[in-house]
Amino acid sequence: MAFEGLSLKLQDITKKLRGKARITESDLKDMLREVKLALLEADVNYVIVKEFINSIQEKALGQNVLKSLTPGQQVIKIVKDELVELLGGTESKINFTPNPPTVIMLVGLQGSGKTTTAGKLANILRKQGKKPLLVACDVYRPAAIKQLQVVGSQLNIPVFSNEQSKDVVHIAKQAMSVALSKLNDVVILDTAGRLHIDEELMLELKNIKQNIKPHEILLVVDSMTGQDAVNVANSFNEQLGIDGVVLTKLDGDTRGGAALSVKKVTGRPIKFAATGEKLSDIEVFHPDRMAQRILGMGDVLSIIEKAEESFDLEEAEKLEKQFKKKELDLDDYLAQLRQMKKMGSFSSLLKMIPGMNQLKDVKIDDKEFVRIEAMICSMTKEERKNPRILNGNRRARIAKRKWHISTRN
Repeated sequence: MAFEGLSLKLQDITKKLRGKARITESDLKDMLREVKLALLEADVNYVIVKEFINSIQEKALGQNVLKSLTPGQQVIKIVKDELVELLGGTESKINFTPNPPTVIMLVGLQGSGKTTTAGKLANILRKQGKKPLLVACDVYRPAAIKQLQVVGSQLNIPVFSNEQSKDVVHIAKQAMSVALSKLNDVVILDTAGRLHIDEELMLELKNIKQNIKPHEILLVVDSMTGQDAVNVANSFNEQLGIDGVVLTKLDGDTRGGAALSVKKVTGRPIKFAATGEKLSDIEVFHPDRMAQRILGMGDVLSIIEKAEESFDLEEAEKLEKQFKKKELDLDDYLAQLRQMKKMGSFSSLLKMIPGMNQLKDVKIDDKEFVRIEAMICSMTKEERKNPRILNGNRRARIAKRKWHISTRN
């Protein structure tokens, strides 16, 4: 999981400070040395690390923090505030034009996840009340158009393509006409990528920018590439000019340095973060919430938002009444389990609860919930209502059927 190594190290460092009634300058320097090493190991740019450490030291010493009643808490607050600033300060939103459609152009290297991100972005914007149109502007990569069409079909979002043309500017202009006629208020252009930045790629992207005049140019960056991601972001920004960054694969085994460096290096905000393989696994990037997660303070607001988005209010009220009457059964448990799954993996939700990162021995296997679901689905309605009737023969039947369901899924 992104930031996991950095997060655990920073939490260990801040844990030492929390209970301290007195902190000396020597203690502060030792702590900052540990923070510096943790950031460098997380692949954060050296210059950025140096500025970050100097800023914390200056504020901690300059505000008589070490002489305060709660010096440990004060230093932790400074670290958190500086981390928020490093990640971008505040949430940066999409700039929608008052005269639709708003054109969002996705750019990036091949393999960064642009096509999947296009679908994820369309999905999250539709939840905000928008009517998006996906446009296949990658005419080079084999099956790129088909991939976008499959993504659009899964989300029930329209996709515009022209497989007879290799002129991406012409395709984009055609898409604009379709969007106006179909009343699509957002157009998302999925452009071609290359294995590395070259003149031909930039020329094509500049051509689209000049002729279509997109309102937002978002660079899709694979966060697992570490400092390379920052170098790519810097190159795209200098040559093309970008309005923001979408970080993909933040659920992977990445050290997180890209997220912590990209805003400072490019001056452009991270607007979205993709956190999984599902088309729903994307979220607006909140610097303050991400800083809280890294420092083990949790992210309760994100949990609430996910719950509001995933849970059916009528079902929740019905469950509350049954709970009061003590009438809950395995059907109710299954319904709750499925609603929880819509919020994301249980292991990722656990990390958003304050203090849970400290419990290093707690292991959550999300596949276990798949097995539980398969087991309940293998029961008869009578067995779900009254599990007390389960005997040896019934358990053997359920186990056999559960195995078939779980292996099929």
